[in-house]
Amino acid sequence: MASNHAQSIPLLLLSILAFSFFTIPSDAVSVAIGVVNEGLFTYVLSVAVTGPASNVQTPVLNLASRRDSASSCSGVFPDIQACQSQGVKVFLSLKGSFSLPSPLDAQQVSEYLWNNFLGGQSITRPFGDFVFDGINFDIEAESGQFWADLARSLKARSSQKKLYLSAEVPCIFPDAHLGSAIEAGLFDYIWVRFYNNRQCEYRENADTLLASWNQWTQVNSSRILLGLPAAPGAALSGYIPPEVLTSTVLPLIKTSPKYGGVMLWDTFYDQQNGYSAAIKNSV
Repeated sequence: MASNHAQSIPLLLLSILAFSFFTIPSDAVSVAIGVVNEGLFTYVLSVAVTGPASNVQTPVLNLASRRDSASSCSGVFPDIQACQSQGVKVFLSLKGSFSLPSPLDAQQVSEYLWNNFLGGQSITRPFGDFVFDGINFDIEAESGQFWADLARSLKARSSQKKLYLSAEVPCIFPDAHLGSAIEAGLFDYIWVRFYNNRQCEYRENADTLLASWNQWTQVNSSRILLGLPAAPGAALSGYIPPEVLTSTVLPLIKTSPKYGGVMLWDTFYDQQNGYSAAIKNSV
């Protein structure tokens, strides 16, 4: 699979359609068109965890919201390996509604992620020696305030190879779950979802979106990305036609030195609608 697509990688430079390398279910991957010199990031797998972290023995790999055994990763591995070999950063997205009720729980989750997906060692590594480039925090927990502890612990374990951390948050400012970690400057990238949140997304004009964007660009992170649905059916609200995005929205938000690009949800809708192809030259 991967070898059939790898030859298109030299077209990368600053914008790349990483989803073209993946055959995993559509809603497991987001597309990001980046303007930073580190290439494009894409989320490939999610670690789904429920309940307090202290009660979790083995988090479950979740492809497209389906709980699959670790053995199912064998079909995905060649594709993500091909992406990484061409300079595409591959993130593991930490999703779910679990909580971190104590610093000890944060330390335990950090140890599990490090040993199974990053630079550590474990006999239970689903991808063997493959090391993800970063961890994405997509947290919806109603309790547990120790995400900053988890982020710090992961950062502390990163020495020989830089470990990137990103946060995926709704556009409502500030974020209710990752606020303290964001304030501490622990995330290299923040992906702000300007959809499914009518109070801060694009509506008749860009006023509410721009007001929220200006708030997010003040946080302690080097790059902020504009998260959008790739088609009207990809989200309940917030879709911006590509011609409106390129003519009205991008010229406004690109004035920020923290502008990092556009994130689209998700690959299936992008392939159907051709959204990334329509905007990539303007990003």
